[in-house]
Amino acid sequence: MQTAIPAARKVTRPRADALRNRERIVTAAREMFVELGADVPLDDIARRAGVGNATVYRHFPDREALVREVVCSVLDRTVVAGQLALAETGDAFGALERFVHASADERLSALCPMISSTFDQYHPDLEAARERVEQIIGEVMDRAKAAGQLRTDVGVGDLMIAVAQLSRPPAGTACLSGDRFVHRHLQLFLDGLRAPAPSVLPGRAVTLEDLRKA
Repeated sequence: MQTAIPAARKVTRPRADALRNRERIVTAAREMFVELGADVPLDDIARRAGVGNATVYRHFPDREALVREVVCSVLDRTVVAGQLALAETGDAFGALERFVHASADERLSALCPMISSTFDQYHPDLEAARERVEQIIGEVMDRAKAAGQLRTDVGVGDLMIAVAQLSRPPAGTACLSGDRFVHRHLQLFLDGLRAPAPSVLPGRAVTLEDLRKA
């Protein structure tokens, strides 16, 4: 008796135009969240993206889903910036500098506060994206420490806090008008990270666990 061969399962992939629309929505949302905050009307996001309201809701059933996708996309772009810095910059501290400045340009610090108590901070997509960012920051810093170029008394948490505080004000609060100061102040901070350290820092290095508890 012959065993019946099951029919090949049909895999449905999103159409190219649907993928483009989704990307346009996420890009428009990222821009408007930074400029105006998370409460910007979805209708306005649809207009900037050049799509209809129904298209936005077809991709994102509610505001939370859209905010989460925007934050995850920025986190992933930050990871790519770190990977490129490691791959393309021969100098270890130069890779750290490149990564920090690129991270600031993603306006991450303006977007992450949107994941507040009203959102699921522990959604699997967010958790995975955070882990990828934490890993690449650790790799960039470890390489600079191994080269003797980064002071040893700073941790990943120190870098994340400083970049968040220096790179952008909260979304919608003159977020774009401060751009001319950002990279200048970040470079001042980066110069303070160089080894040998000119001073002893009070307390201890801030870890990721410290940030999670804060």
